[in-house]
Amino acid sequence: MKLKVCGMREFENITSLCKLKPNYIGFIFWAPSERYVTDKTPKIVDSIKKTGVFVNASIDYIETMIVKHQLSAVQLHGDETPDYCKVIKNLNVEVIKTFSISDNYNFSILKSYEKNCNFFLFDTKGDLPGGNGINFDWDILKNYPLQKPFFLSGGIGIDNIDQIKKLLNSQLPIYAIDVNSKFEISPAKKNIDKLKLFKKKLYEL
Repeated sequence: MKLKVCGMREFENITSLCKLKPNYIGFIFWAPSERYVTDKTPKIVDSIKKTGVFVNASIDYIETMIVKHQLSAVQLHGDETPDYCKVIKNLNVEVIKTFSISDNYNFSILKSYEKNCNFFLFDTKGDLPGGNGINFDWDILKNYPLQKPFFLSGGIGIDNIDQIKKLLNSQLPIYAIDVNSKFEISPAKKNIDKLKLFKKKLYEL
């Protein structure tokens, strides 16, 4: 089970987070977000995948950010097509394609994306592309028909550990847990002690 902490920005906070050795750290490159990265990002160890989060961005912009910030992964959080995902994947980064899940979600649309993404990410459908701070109904995942590994996201906090354990026992191809808003002190600043406790409980599963 991998752990991704998204929506980081402050250098000192990122340094503290790196000591917890999450597998992915996410940086948001979407201007309307209150966690938008406007400046430099720190160099982090190669064992932690530096992930850029984009929403309907131009390919040129993503390519520029990959080089500027030395990104290892790109998370696409908009209406990107399978062909778009293929182009990004050819930039030698992992591609994580996000899908916003609501009741009675039709998973069949994911089939066309399967070959052009490394992973899917399932988040809660809300007013924003991400960071809405609420869970979707995880029972919907029992209808997931593919073997493509996915990140589970959407308002996940320490109180979701038992639900995560139940999902892991269901044999779904969950690759990583993605957390953000439930661990924030303020936008883009995380409570490292809470993250430490969450990681400990997660790896006890």
